[in-house]
Order: sequence, then C-alpha cells, then structure tokens
Amino acid sequence: MPSVSPTLSAAMSHVADSVTETMERILPRSDFAERKLFEAMRYGVLNGGKRLRPFLVLSSAQLFGVDEDCALRAAAALECVHCYSLVHDDLPAMDNSELRRGKPTVHIQYDEATAILAGDALLTIAFEILADPRTHEDPKVRCNLVAALARASGAKGMVGGQMLDLIAETTKLDIGAITRLQRMKTGELIACGTEMGGILGKASNQHLAALRAYAHDLGLAFQIIDDLLDAEGTAEETGKPVGRDEQAGKATFVTILGAERARSQAILLSEQAIGHLNVFEGRAKNLEDIAHFVVDRRT
Repeated sequence: MPSVSPTLSAAMSHVADSVTETMERILPRSDFAERKLFEAMRYGVLNGGKRLRPFLVLSSAQLFGVDEDCALRAAAALECVHCYSLVHDDLPAMDNSELRRGKPTVHIQYDEATAILAGDALLTIAFEILADPRTHEDPKVRCNLVAALARASGAKGMVGGQMLDLIAETTKLDIGAITRLQRMKTGELIACGTEMGGILGKASNQHLAALRAYAHDLGLAFQIIDDLLDAEGTAEETGKPVGRDEQAGKATFVTILGAERARSQAILLSEQAIGHLNVFEGRAKNLEDIAHFVVDRRT
C-alpha cells in the first residue's frame, strides 16, 4: 500500500490547532451558578483528539475554494456533535469507560448528570453554529448544512447506530448487520464531514456524489481498524480502554472475519475510497492521504 504523504501530519496538525482555536472561541464560558456545565462542555471538546472529521471538512472545502473561516465554523459544529457522542458513549449506561484520549472521561472528571447535560449542550450548540450567518452568507447553504448534520447524527445515523451497538451486546449480528451498524454509528458523521465541504462550496451533484462514495468506504475502513485496535492495541496506544468488544461479547468485523481478513478488507476499502476521487483529477491529495492514514493508524 502506498505510504502516507509526509505532509499529512503537518496538515492535520494545522487543522486540529485551527479548529480547536475556533471551538475555544465559540464555546461559552460563565461565572453563573451553572458554570460547571460550561466547564464540562469545554473539557469534553478541548481535550485533544485527531480532529479527523474537521480535517475532512477543510479538505473537501478547499476543493471548491471555500473561505477557511466558514469551513472552520462548520468543522467546529461537526466536532461538537462528535464529542457529544463520545461523552454519552462513555457513560455507565453505554460503554462505562473511564478513559478517553488518555484522560478521565467527562462523567469521571465531573459527574454523570453533568456529563449528560454537557453532551446535550454540545449537540444543540452545533446547530446554533451552523445557523449563524458567519458560517455562510447564503441561508440555503446554512439550511443544507443543518439538514446534513441532523441526518447524520440522528436516529437514521449515529444515534440509530449506537442503538444497534447496544443490541449487539445481547443479539448475534451477521456481517451485513454489523456493516449497517458501523455505517450508521461511525460512517455517517465521517460522510457528513466530507459532504459539508461540498455544501459550503455549492458543489455539483457529481462532485457531491463522489465525496459521499469516498466517505462511505472511508468510514467503514475506519471502523474496521477501530475493531482491530480494540482487539490488538493497548490503552497506552489508543488512549482508551481496549478489549471492550470481546468482554461484551459483541460480534465485530474482527470476530467474524478474523484479524488478517479484516485488515485486508480495510485496505481494499481505502483503495476504493481513493478511486472515487478521480473526478477531482489529482486535486484531492489530502483526502487521498487520509484514506491511507486511516488504515495505518495506531490510535
């Protein structure tokens, strides 16, 4: 498989720093009695992470000459939703995790009720950001961004996927059901990040279709590697507990396919994802590189 571009790390670091600065500026502070909520929101968002989804927003937006500040606001909104999902996913009623990105999870650092409210607030502020004219001057574009994120994060996307993930703890799923689960739980937000750049740039239907197809394969490859890391990685490498799927008795790509076949499938999906970018005639180098990164990562 081709090696990851030596410039990718620098590009990802730039986006991560820029979107973190944007969220630092946008997320509220308070000296009122409820300040604990705002502190928990900021803790759940400003605690590191690869910022993969924001990188996809910025990289796809660059294809269409979108103003970087507008793209950063859209990326910040998407990352708020992603971080809300992590805060809730770590709760005792879900995965009951004590570690996230190498640090105590929000409900451990604060308390369970505060973590629930912080997640709720991060979800809602995301749509406030997208609805703001500073994100895009065209109200139709803003509406399309809101609709895309709502679809990706709701019952037919991430939340529905999380429900299927809970069902998987007590019900044996076949490979088709697991693929659907992971497409909803993980893939829809990844696809949304890629699509958002095209929406901001008022991309053609052909270009939007190519971005969606790319993101579809990328999201599935990402989740297969996540399953491999849970099965083979260490908490020091991943920054979160490992072996949770096996402990819960969940069927995953790894348990069904085996580690070697699962990794081969992830590589195949990565190559397919890159193939969808041919329509951009070599201008989507960041998106190509991230497809390699996804299958090479150790965190």
